[in-house]
Amino acid sequence: MTNIPDSVKATLWSYDIDKMDLIRDKNLIINHVLNFGTSPATNWLFANYSKEDIIPLIQNPIPGFWDKKSLNLWAIVFGVKPNITTRF
Repeated sequence: MTNIPDSVKATLWSYDIDKMDLIRDKNLIINHVLNFGTSPATNWLFANYSKEDIIPLIQNPIPGFWDKKSLNLWAIVFGVKPNITTRF
């Protein structure tokens, strides 16, 4: 497993990092870093995951999981429109 830097670990405070897998847990990792990550965390994210991994999570956000401002920011950055079907 690739070493997860402290900046990313900080976004996953409620998870056991030692049991995480970068492939199996990619959606969780991507969502947490985009919601709570600092610039070093997002830089690591973009180096380890493709746009094809990231964009679907922004287009189809998990209700109640995303911070509205974070979702709006990343939607602008990636040029996508989130499909929000329920109360956010």
